[in-house]
Amino acid sequence: MPTQALYNKWRAQTFDDILGQGHITQTLRNQIKAGRIGHAYLFTGLRGSGKTSTARVLAKAVNCVGDTDDPPCNACHICKSITDGTSFDLTEIDAASNRGIDEIRDLRDRVNFAPSECRYKVYVIDEVHMLTNEAFNALLKTLEEPPSHVIFVLCTTEPHRLPATILSRCQRFDFRRAPVPIIVRKLTRICELEGIAIAPDALEYIARKAGGSFRDAVSLLDQLAAYGGEEIGQDLAQRVLGAVPWTLVSDLVASLVAEDLPAGLRIINEAIDQGAEPRQFLGEILDHLRGLLLLRVGAEQQLESLAPEAIERLRQLAEEGSLPLSRITRAIRLFSEAGQGLRNTVRLQIAFELAFVEAALPIVDR
Repeated sequence: MPTQALYNKWRAQTFDDILGQGHITQTLRNQIKAGRIGHAYLFTGLRGSGKTSTARVLAKAVNCVGDTDDPPCNACHICKSITDGTSFDLTEIDAASNRGIDEIRDLRDRVNFAPSECRYKVYVIDEVHMLTNEAFNALLKTLEEPPSHVIFVLCTTEPHRLPATILSRCQRFDFRRAPVPIIVRKLTRICELEGIAIAPDALEYIARKAGGSFRDAVSLLDQLAAYGGEEIGQDLAQRVLGAVPWTLVSDLVASLVAEDLPAGLRIINEAIDQGAEPRQFLGEILDHLRGLLLLRVGAEQQLESLAPEAIERLRQLAEEGSLPLSRITRAIRLFSEAGQGLRNTVRLQIAFELAFVEAALPIVDR
């Protein structure tokens, strides 16, 4: 029998379940209690930060008929139908695959029909920035004068791509990047309920790898849980996910600071030979270089994505001060450009080697 992915199984069902976005959930709760519900909302933010989950909770809350002062109750037939995905009054549209004017015209015609059983019909348009200009123009008229029984929730990771006319007609809510402790708290709860044996350092590693995305974190946990057997530790998590040990990446950065070309090239080839996933390897290198940059300019409070041991190693390198800021920024730029060439290169290590050598050599030597 097919199993349900952990992210779908543990998707937020109430406003309390939406972690790290209290500035949004409290506002929505207050609007619902006061009966001042907007007709169009814009949810923006990083992928996996809870935009569509919040839209679904909002759809339940505005339509809930249960006996509660803090909807949704998740017990009435309305809440259950929306949770189960059987409600005809909640429509979710993927704008990436329904981006044309014909799809939006069809939506515009359907909004005029009254809800089948709910108080409001809720339309959630995900990745709304993918709509064409013509589709945006067709949507604009509906957003300007929507029927009283319709609520639009537009979700996007790229709000700058939306026309100003659309932005001006929506209440905008910006979802924040999830902090590592909050992600760890969510993962810990899931592990307790699912009976997953995992060490705290492995959970912290997953949370850092997720980059502020709840969905990415739970998906990584799901992948590790499928490995089965023993308790999941940080070493196992790194091995299963194709990551490179932080000590190896720190040694690579140290060799760059010391301009030790043989050592750096040896580390790159060792990582590739061990089966490191190239993009993860590149991400680790960029995280460490960024960490070195932040430490040099006194902004270490932004180093949430690195392990404490890695930060201490980078702090030692930063205190030496032997690598100018201009060289650090150039190294970040070179490895970023190397990532763009990974798809077309025949031998993966060449892109890393060229970036490292060019970054390690002083400008006068080139």
